[in-house]
Amino acid sequence: MARTGYRVGIGHDTHRLEPGDALRLGGVDIPHDRRAVGHSDADVLLHAITDAILGAAVLGDIGELFPDTDPINRGRDSIEMLSAAYERVRMAGYRVVNLDCIVFAQRPKVLPYRDRIQRRIAEVLRIDPDTVGLKGKTGEHVGPIGREEAISAQCVVLLEAVR
Repeated sequence: MARTGYRVGIGHDTHRLEPGDALRLGGVDIPHDRRAVGHSDADVLLHAITDAILGAAVLGDIGELFPDTDPINRGRDSIEMLSAAYERVRMAGYRVVNLDCIVFAQRPKVLPYRDRIQRRIAEVLRIDPDTVGLKGKTGEHVGPIGREEAISAQCVVLLEAVR
């Protein structure tokens, strides 16, 4: 089937936080006194991006491709999952035009790590880092985000048909 035009996708993910020594975010290990809990490496940002690109191409979601019931996904690097998902998207005839992401966390601040995270995501998606929007928002000390019990991420992506 010939693909034409543009497709928009949205992704979201949330993970609990527990005491630890680093937080994996966007494929980057950030020194922190908490870590995200999950079946894989619990990288909420990469999980949201993966769901956004899969959704835009109508190729399912991260849980279908990498179920937490499969032992092979235990501790799996989310960079691998994003890369495999994007290969499916490319095979379906799309490329990423740009994405805009928000990380919801009381701490750590995203800004000091933004450039490294943008470059890492751009590398995997084969796009310019300037097309990767990334913002951090706190929970203003309210709810699970504000109490540092959880971290969340959202992503909107624009795909373009290339064939």
